[in-house]
Amino acid sequence: MASRNHYYLSIDDLAQARGREPALSWDGAGPGDFAAALQEALRSPALFERWRALQPEPDEVDPALGATDAQAQANARVADLRIDVDVLTSLPMNLLRQRLNWLIGTHWQLRDVRAA
Repeated sequence: MASRNHYYLSIDDLAQARGREPALSWDGAGPGDFAAALQEALRSPALFERWRALQPEPDEVDPALGATDAQAQANARVADLRIDVDVLTSLPMNLLRQRLNWLIGTHWQLRDVRAA
């Protein structure tokens, strides 16, 4: 069984946080909406499948990039002038980074990682 980790992230300006590709980008209204979208992106292959369909050769995309974690959890809350996000997942950081970048681009910062 893969180990589970807590990833602690922050987003300075959630209102401006959008990915480059509109078909993949998050378009919600607040921290709760973002946490729900991120959790869905980690639990379900839907976002990956939309991204894969946009590739020049979708059938050549490594299916491992679409791995999911049915037990993934994401929570977000306002803290000072930013949004703090806590993600609990067994997915590796490269897949978490992929999903975050699709949803909100580079508008996030990893603050800490701890074993769950």
